[in-house]
Formats: sequence, structure tokens, C-alpha cells
Amino acid sequence: MSEQTLHLEVCHSIAQIGEESWESCRQATPSAAGNPFLSYPFLSALEDSGCVSEQSGWLPHHLALKDETDGALACLPLYLKAHSQGEYVFDHGWADAFERAGGRYYPKLQSSIPFTPVTSPKLLTREGLNSDVATAAFASGLKQLCDRYHISSVHLTFLPDGEKENWTEQGLLPRRDRQFHWINQNYESFDDFLSALSSRKRKAIRKERRQAQSHGLTLLQKRGDEISSDDWDSFFSFYMDTGARKWGRPYLTRPFFAMLSERMNDDLLLFLALDGGTPVAGALNFIGKDALYGRYWGTTGEYPSLHFELCYHQAIEWAIEHEFSRVEAGAQGEHKLARGYIPQATWSCHWIDNPSFRQAIEDYLQAERHEAAAEQDFLTDLAPFKKG
Repeated sequence: MSEQTLHLEVCHSIAQIGEESWESCRQATPSAAGNPFLSYPFLSALEDSGCVSEQSGWLPHHLALKDETDGALACLPLYLKAHSQGEYVFDHGWADAFERAGGRYYPKLQSSIPFTPVTSPKLLTREGLNSDVATAAFASGLKQLCDRYHISSVHLTFLPDGEKENWTEQGLLPRRDRQFHWINQNYESFDDFLSALSSRKRKAIRKERRQAQSHGLTLLQKRGDEISSDDWDSFFSFYMDTGARKWGRPYLTRPFFAMLSERMNDDLLLFLALDGGTPVAGALNFIGKDALYGRYWGTTGEYPSLHFELCYHQAIEWAIEHEFSRVEAGAQGEHKLARGYIPQATWSCHWIDNPSFRQAIEDYLQAERHEAAAEQDFLTDLAPFKKG
């Protein structure tokens, strides 16, 4: 395959790339095949339900690398953004500084899984395509889009280490943050996991679980076809209540969850709490190849410790039972540390088109990376596990 035969194409919907081409690239990319959020069913549901659209400020601009056969040899999820919401890597300060200096920060280009702070590859390549050639082609194309359409910046968020290094070599600026993940050390049961904790933390979790189970609620786990339309209605009401309190306007719609149920049912796990026969709380998880991803939670009442039970303890039990290597419970949350979730570095890469502003951001990120590393070391020392 000659490099001269390759060209980049901007696609304004994932349907323009097509499920067969997208999935061929995803399945051939290490760690992407087992990630449900990179799947065509998930990303197409976001678009088809209107959650991702010009109206929501997420306009699809996916990039496809094609040859003379016009088939996609590589693809990159990409969105033209009119704001910085729903990303979980915060650049509002950058936008304010650039605009105070007379620049125009928006629109910007964002390569991410919308509304989903999960580390995953962004550049998906078919087998046989040289990854260095692909990365260079996409980096060049992204920079050309910035120049041609006066776009301030490109942001690739929640990147695995190897891909972060590839983009950095192309001149993008690395940024470090952290999340809290639970790591399975070949535990045989939840009690086996607790035995690895210090006595005080072990007692605190047992007390917390007793409190969550003292409300007279029935706790259920439902997967795939076990999740009924009524369950989805109940869960959506929980999601809307939580979203309205946290963000003002929840990102996702009831049709989106219906499409998830139709398109990727086997990847969905719902923890429910029922009062009598009425659902009063729920936590939705996505099942990857080797990881359980906690995503959305909500409740209609006040039930002390129930959030920790449904979102963290139940997820750990399920992961141990199914021999999964980890549980990723979303962004932020130092409260997860006491429940056995330890800090893990997350990475993003950024291209700032204005040279002077790029230098200022580079200086800022260098200092921020040192602070993030020190903070992670500090938090790791506070982990609830036995010392020595």
C-alpha cells in the first residue's frame, strides 16, 4: 500500500463510515475491541437519538483514512464543539484566557467518546496499516483543519499510554489527570477483597453495607434481556433527577437508552433497588471484555449508603464473580479511595493552533503534570490496603 493512495475524509455522521468499516478498524485495534463505548452501536445511538448533534453542540466530524478502494483503513471519532461540556477534561480556563486575549476558542475539535470519561484508543486502524503512518496522517489532517477553518485547537481525551506517546511525537501536548479504579488481585470473594484492607477500613465498609441493606429494599442485578422497558423507564427517571442536579440539563434522552437496549443489550448491567415492587434507585454499568464500567446512577429517595452499595460494592462483587480485572467507576471522586478504588493516571493530548498560546499552554501543562503525579502518589499512600 502506497502512502500516496491514502486520503482523509471528514464524515458528518458515523453512518457515512458504516458499521462494517468502523467495526473492522475497532476489532483490529488492541484494547478497542473490548471497549463497548467505541462500538458502532454505542456511537450511532448517540447520533440517532439526537444526543450528539449540532443542537447539542457536538457536531460529528469523524475522520476516515481511505485508499483507492474507498474503504476505511482507519478512523477517528471526532466532533466539532461549540462549548466544553460533557468532556471531563476541563479547559474552560484556557477558553477564557484565549478570548480575553482577543482570540476565538470555539469552535474546537474534540476526539472523545461523548459524555464518557473512559480511557480508550481513539485512532482505530485495520490490521496491516502502519500505526506511525496512520498517526502522522491524522495529525497532519487535524492541523490542516485548524488552519483551513480557523479552529483554535484539537483535543484527544482519555488516551491509553501508547497512543498518548504517538500523538505527543506529532507535536501535541500531553496532559495528565487521574481516576479511581478497582483492581482485581485475583480475589475469590468480596470477603477475600476485604481481607486485603486495613482493619479500620474493612469495618467501615461492612458497616456501610449493613446500613445500605437496612432500608428494607430488594437489590437486584439485571443483564441484557432481563432489563424490561419498565426498568428503563424507572432508570431514566433516576438519571434525569441526578443529571438535573449535577449538570442542569442531562445529556442523554430516553430514546438513547432504548437504542442501547436494542443494539447492545448483552453489554448492559443494571443494579436496581426496589421498595416493595417499586424501583427507587439504580446504577447502570457497561460490560467490557475485561472491565466493568460504572456510568449512571440515580434515586428517588434518601437512602444512606445506597449509592456506595449499588455503584461500588455491587460492582466489585460482580467483577470478582466474573473474574474481571478491574472496575472503572467514572471521573473524579476521592470518596472512592476508601472503598478500594485506587488512583490511576489518565492522559489527553492537545493541539493549540496559535503558537504563542500553545507555548503558554505547554508551560502550564508541564507544571500541572508534576502536580498531578505528586497528588497521585499522595492519594495512593492513603489507599485502604494493608501496608507491607
